[in-house]
Amino acid sequence: MGFRHTRSFPAYPHQEEQTMAQTPEKKVKDKVVSILKDEGVYYFFPATYGYGRSGVPDIIACASGYFVGIECKAGKNKPTALQVRELEAIRAARGVALVVNEQNWDSVRELVRKLRGLS
Repeated sequence: MGFRHTRSFPAYPHQEEQTMAQTPEKKVKDKVVSILKDEGVYYFFPATYGYGRSGVPDIIACASGYFVGIECKAGKNKPTALQVRELEAIRAARGVALVVNEQNWDSVRELVRKLRGLS
């Protein structure tokens, strides 16, 4: 007879921890992702892990051929100086960069539709 587990474990050990509590910024990110998915926009979360550029936006997307950088903030939080520098660099390269919080997350949908020529 072998050892029997009496408890099931998540496929990924960290999965259980992540579902317990969401930070306010995570809620903003989730809402933005929901909008991007609804609108069929390609997006990803850049992961630098100390090897890439500091200050890159939380979400990078491509909407109707436009490069879009989205920095998500909770409440009245503002982007850091590094984040502002990266957002300005995106704009200077003729991309679209925006800061989104709970008050203006609908602007993401408006932007996508405007880029698509639907509004």
